[in-house]
Amino acid sequence: MAKQVKAEILAVGTELLLGQIANTNAQWLSVRLADMGVNVFFHGVVGDNEERMRHQMEQANGRSDIVIVTGGLGPTDDDVTREVASEVLGLSIEEEHEALRDIEAYFEANNRQMTPNNRRQARMLKGSTILSNHVGMAPGFAVTNEGTTWIFLPGVPREMKAIMDDGGFELIRSHFSLEDTIQSRMLRFISIGESHLAHDLQDLLDQQTNPTIAPLAAKGEVALRITAKAQTKEAANKLIDHTEASVLDRVGMYCYGKDDDTLESTVFHMLKEQKETISAAESLTGGRFIDQVVSQQGASSVCNGGVVCYATAVKEQVLEVPKLIINEYGTVSETCAVNLAVNIANKLNSSIGISFTGVAGPDPVEGQPVGTVYIGIYKDGEQPFAKKFHFHGDREEIRQRSVKKGFELLYHYLK
Repeated sequence: MAKQVKAEILAVGTELLLGQIANTNAQWLSVRLADMGVNVFFHGVVGDNEERMRHQMEQANGRSDIVIVTGGLGPTDDDVTREVASEVLGLSIEEEHEALRDIEAYFEANNRQMTPNNRRQARMLKGSTILSNHVGMAPGFAVTNEGTTWIFLPGVPREMKAIMDDGGFELIRSHFSLEDTIQSRMLRFISIGESHLAHDLQDLLDQQTNPTIAPLAAKGEVALRITAKAQTKEAANKLIDHTEASVLDRVGMYCYGKDDDTLESTVFHMLKEQKETISAAESLTGGRFIDQVVSQQGASSVCNGGVVCYATAVKEQVLEVPKLIINEYGTVSETCAVNLAVNIANKLNSSIGISFTGVAGPDPVEGQPVGTVYIGIYKDGEQPFAKKFHFHGDREEIRQRSVKKGFELLYHYLK
């Protein structure tokens, strides 16, 4: 049986810690390494600080078979990845003539003057294998030291991906006996909480070996990741299929999709398959629901439009909610939500109308506390209805949760 290959990914850059740039490199590398059967056990992020970087590299050295470091290979003084690696691994730094020629050719091809500090990007640890960069300037490099293979890459995602696809992954295959692949599948659930899901699957969770099962909470929904390891993708997916069947046998009524499916895309496809059209009357959500509908490809076959009826006057004059209803029940009410749903469907000639009215904050409205939301649904020829909800969070969260709940209601209604 092949040895389990352990990897970790270390991203270098203060901008990552400040949240100015998302660490998409680690996600992409983890997916690709899993396909190869490499287990990624650690992700690390460290700023452009030599002491903290040294500590991270010392931890990685020896505990992992593969360490992939992204970032900190640029021409400026704060790009110190290679210098810290040299100290930790006890390897000197040398200027690679082949890498320097490639950098000089890059500047020449782009009609740019090369400054002296760009020579830094041709420097790498002694004994390294150059990993050519065909879409940018700075090459990557790899070196094996005391049983650990280190791969150093630029932090720019486009360049990092190209370097790994051109030679990085092949280098890993040549260094390790990789007989297995790791495959994962995400099952996506709505209208069930993480604790409820885990309770219903407790014995499966307790007995898991291969595949493994992991519940994951997301905004307004829950996901279940099933991961299997086998010699081929087909074998791994067969293991996943068997576990998935056991899961869906118990909680399949809550499962709306898999992997890259979203609740919004699922509802859109249901509308399309059932040849329904939809329009929305949006008060507190301000057009966010209809925006998510029209973001789907082919939205014109499903969506007729929407009205942002934020002001009471728009509810009365454009969507013709009777003044008597507003005076008696208020704009934040079941009756108003039902009228909005019916009237938007009729005015925009849609088979389904949905409405959102409520209090996003910061202050109560009409005596209703912040977080009170009514969502109305009407389908041509059927009895309209509205449901009341109370969402917690700030103004932004309440609006987001209202839209999510609207799609959830539609999902169950269409199902």
